[in-house]
Amino acid sequence: MSEGVYAAVDLGAASGRVMLASVGPARLDLREAHRFPNVPVRLPDGLHWDVLRLYRDVLDGLRAAAGDTDGIASVGVDSWGVDFGLLDAAGALVGNPYHYRDGRTDGMVEKVAAQILPETSYHLTGVQVLAINTVYQLAAASGTPQLEAARTLLLIPDLIGYWLTGRAGAEATNASTTGLLDVRSQEWSGAVLDAVGIRPELLPPLRRPGEVVGPLLGEVVTETGLPPSAVLTAVGSHDTASAVVGVPADGERFAYVSCGTWALVGVELDAPVLTEASREANFTNEGGVDGRVRYLRNLTGLWLLQESLRVWERAGLDVGLPELLAAAGTFPTGGPVVDPDDPAFVPPGDMPARIQAACRQTGQQEPASQAELVRCILDSLAAAFARTVRDAARLSGREVEVVHLVGGGARNQLLCQLTADACELPVVAGPVEATALGNVLVQARAHGSVSGDLDALRALLRATQEVRRYQPTTAGG
Repeated sequence: MSEGVYAAVDLGAASGRVMLASVGPARLDLREAHRFPNVPVRLPDGLHWDVLRLYRDVLDGLRAAAGDTDGIASVGVDSWGVDFGLLDAAGALVGNPYHYRDGRTDGMVEKVAAQILPETSYHLTGVQVLAINTVYQLAAASGTPQLEAARTLLLIPDLIGYWLTGRAGAEATNASTTGLLDVRSQEWSGAVLDAVGIRPELLPPLRRPGEVVGPLLGEVVTETGLPPSAVLTAVGSHDTASAVVGVPADGERFAYVSCGTWALVGVELDAPVLTEASREANFTNEGGVDGRVRYLRNLTGLWLLQESLRVWERAGLDVGLPELLAAAGTFPTGGPVVDPDDPAFVPPGDMPARIQAACRQTGQQEPASQAELVRCILDSLAAAFARTVRDAARLSGREVEVVHLVGGGARNQLLCQLTADACELPVVAGPVEATALGNVLVQARAHGSVSGDLDALRALLRATQEVRRYQPTTAGG
């Protein structure tokens, strides 16, 4: 095995980044080439992703990466799940992709439930009911000129990959978030497609993590300066699939919290859990790398904090997150908490006012200051994480001895400590860039720079990446 250089395109709901990694049997060095905001755009017909701007930033990031090193062997792309672009018969994009927070899916859960029973759908797909899921977005698009004109549906990382290579496909871990993939066969579910009225030919062939998609288009090579030999390699293109690869766990008795705008909380299994109790608890069975199952619940994460900060900034208030977190840490336990997954918190808007209203409605004292509101958010998230870890362990039968918290939330020391207290378990925080690390590790293994199963990849993470350990306190436990 020889060391190789790999680029990870990691698109999150709030920001994107292109990361560069040197990987070998005893080496895993990751550095940032380009970081950029991901800002949605509201048009008269709804809320959209600015996907052309995202692609421009991807190209800029790959150019920066190419200028920083020689011999990049491969590029891998991951992003959030469920959202998609539609291509017409000529391969052109039909409109800007909708944002999952757009309100057009209101009422679609009920519409789809009338076409296929939720119990049947869960037995086939293993996916929790979330109005943002692709199946509900397609139900909302039924009969529209855009969907009628479409010939191919590509999830966001597959769309970026199509523009980079000219090759269309659907990577399986992201496909598993759609509500359209059979959880057992890992192929598109004809039964679901037929019940919901989705044309099977709309969905492209499936790919698996580690498959080489193909060489980059000539114009991409020219624009980015990447070597002509560079290829696109399929990774766990749902960002959480890559993030779970990037969890530096030792053994199987762990839970994970992949915490960014969303928080994906669960355990890693070898087989799905499709019991009625699991369905009623709204747990999902998403695909992982190497055929693993990400058994998890999709929770609201740092969105509440991100949107509150935006509201305060727009109001001209002095917002310093480190100072707010320091002040929030001085408040005692037992303050007000809200349900982070309350539908009232889904759309963009005045999040502080909504949180205060939720506290009033539940008979709790509403946060009076910015720091008190931040503490309410973090207490609420920690409590939700703990409930979900316990539910995942109970429903799956998997014993949990430690919680790994990865992603941007690993920087938030107060959130990490509150999570340890609420879970009554040690929390290992980091790496922050777990998603990019998981992305490049799958590429590196596919191209022979490392070898072994997920345990071997995680051993390399433990040997090379810094983490911080939080013990539950007596007050919290």
